[in-house]
Amino acid sequence: MKSTALYLAVAALSTSPAVFADTDQATLNELKTQIAALTERLNQMEVKTESTATAVAARPDSWADKIVWNGDFRYRYETIDDDRKDDDRRRNRIRARMGLTAQVSDDVKAGVGLATGEDDPVSTNQTLGSAGTSKGIQLDTAWIDWGFAENLHLVGGKTKNPYYQVAKNGLLWDGDYRPEGAHVSFDNGTVWAVAGYHFLNSDNGSNGDKDTEEMMGVQLGYNGKISDNATFKVGGSYFYIPVAGSTNAGQILIDEDNGFGNTLDGNGNYAFDYELLEIFAEFNTKLAGIPTTFFTDYVKNNDADEDTGYAAGVTLGKVKNKGDWEVGYTYQDLEADAVFAVFTDSDFGGGGTDVKGHMLKAAYGISKNTALAITYLSNEYGDFTRGEEFDFDRLQIDLKTKF
Repeated sequence: MKSTALYLAVAALSTSPAVFADTDQATLNELKTQIAALTERLNQMEVKTESTATAVAARPDSWADKIVWNGDFRYRYETIDDDRKDDDRRRNRIRARMGLTAQVSDDVKAGVGLATGEDDPVSTNQTLGSAGTSKGIQLDTAWIDWGFAENLHLVGGKTKNPYYQVAKNGLLWDGDYRPEGAHVSFDNGTVWAVAGYHFLNSDNGSNGDKDTEEMMGVQLGYNGKISDNATFKVGGSYFYIPVAGSTNAGQILIDEDNGFGNTLDGNGNYAFDYELLEIFAEFNTKLAGIPTTFFTDYVKNNDADEDTGYAAGVTLGKVKNKGDWEVGYTYQDLEADAVFAVFTDSDFGGGGTDVKGHMLKAAYGISKNTALAITYLSNEYGDFTRGEEFDFDRLQIDLKTKF
């Protein structure tokens, strides 16, 4: 401490007068007085500095306390055997995502996320190759969340999907889909509800020569408990996506042969709107001590003929730590206009609708929050839209981690 050094200097002056024998005593006394005053001032500064440091360390709203980072990474090798293609496809892909959430105030949060990928609304995968060129990074999410009342939130921007996906199944929504617009949500732990208004295209052009396109949705769900080892979720949703007569819904170019499975009219426009009614159920329990989930999901489009889709499955185990394991099976059937095809699972049957078949999954924890996983899809597609059913087999091997 500087104050200690000065104290020793004063002591030296007091106990060793011989050293300063030639110095005037009055001058020496004045010097000792000045050193003592300086010592007292330094002591006061040290106390103030320590108090300030303690206050900063204890401050609850410091910058570091407001920001939370999160991310995940996945390396994937996959093979695809499509009856309509001459050769099997093999490719290596990565997916990397990183985001931050800031607690702006007691009732407001905001977040921004980045991800690999290109202009695909349902995939953030990036295929490796092109002699090691740099890969694209896109804006994945950007949102603000206002908790305006107890258990009530108003969220706007580009967000994670606010609608619950039973057992993370992609019957209606691919897991990478990020809707744009706003929604209000309520959740008290037992009952949850969401009402959303999102855009496919929000810009009508500088001359007003474009159509704005949107979708609306509501969902109501219930969390129930039978025992300590048995819980369930049940719920229903209604979604309205009015795209009949549009060729380019949300500026997403539809396939030249079909709308990813959706029915087109003679001019290549969407033939139907999508007035979707969904009901779902999920049951979680333990069988012989193993976490087990059963689920079912059903959807019907009230504005079409090929209008029905459903999925049902079971998962045993859950991977979180090293040595954990998980296996699962799902059967899914989506008629051509059961859902808006652009948003459904992009892996199942190659993406889109007019597809049915099986999905098998397995995973093993090789470390905490890190797993090796394998997925096999055996599907058939095209029975209605192409007049012929084609086989589609896909194998995916993933190494994935969260941080």
